[in-house]
Formats: sequence, structure tokens, C-alpha cells
Amino acid sequence: MEKEIILTYEGLEKLEKELEYLKGEKRLEVAEKIKQALAFGDLSENSEYDAAKNEQAQVEERIVKITNMLKNAKVIDEDEVGTDIVSVGTKVKLLDVEFDEEIEYTIVGSTEADPSVGRISNESPVGQGLLGRKAGETVEIEVPQGTIVFKILSIAK
Repeated sequence: MEKEIILTYEGLEKLEKELEYLKGEKRLEVAEKIKQALAFGDLSENSEYDAAKNEQAQVEERIVKITNMLKNAKVIDEDEVGTDIVSVGTKVKLLDVEFDEEIEYTIVGSTEADPSVGRISNESPVGQGLLGRKAGETVEIEVPQGTIVFKILSIAK
């Protein structure tokens, strides 16, 4: 059985747009590159042709991957996301106790995770450690670098 992919509506739209782009504009662009490379003749030493065929394979692979992700997607209804406990779709304001530093994370499915913009996966150590917790709680979370202690300051949508 395929793994369920948890997405927010924003994540779903992003994947659908990427799929549309790949199936339309990108496929045409790659086909044109292949056509131009074929015009150079001898395929045995035609690096442009090889590069275009590799790009075509990557595009088709990504199309299949996104299609499968969408087939197995469970979209989080943000209206049903409560703010009483940390769950997928919530924004969590935390205090890193050791560094006395406030951090804000949005808990998302692994497909949408991007720690550089504060979107962490529900499957990551920090995401897992926060799920089901309430504002005011102090949580110790084991990460590869050791243990982090967070105090949950607030939970929002």
C-alpha cells in the first residue's frame, strides 16, 4: 500500500501547478531541445541529444511522482484544524529554553517541509515531538545533535 501524503490546500495547489507546468510547457521545451539536437546529426557523439533525453526522463519521472503523490493525498481541512493541540496545519510558537530564543514553525506533511522557511514535517523529530502537545507544555525532543527543550508558547492556524 502506498504511503498517505498529507498536504495543506496550499501544498496541493503547488503540486497541481507544477504538474500542469511539467505536462505542458516543460514537455514542449524538452521536445524542442531533442528536435534541435537531432538536427546536429550523428547521435553517437551528440551530447546535446543525450542531455535533452536525460532531461526528458527526469521530467517524466517527476510527472509520475507527482501524479502518485496526488493520488495518495490527504488534504488537511484547515477549518478542522484546532488550536488546542499541535497538529498538522498548526503554527507553533516555541521558546528554545537553552538559547532563550523564540522560534515559529508550521507543522506540515513531509512533502511540503521546508525548514528554511519554518515549515517542518510531522515526521521530523521536532515535528513528532510536538504533535499532540498543548500550549504551556515544556517538551524535550531528541535530535541527532542531542536534546532540545522547547516551551510551547502558542498554537495558531
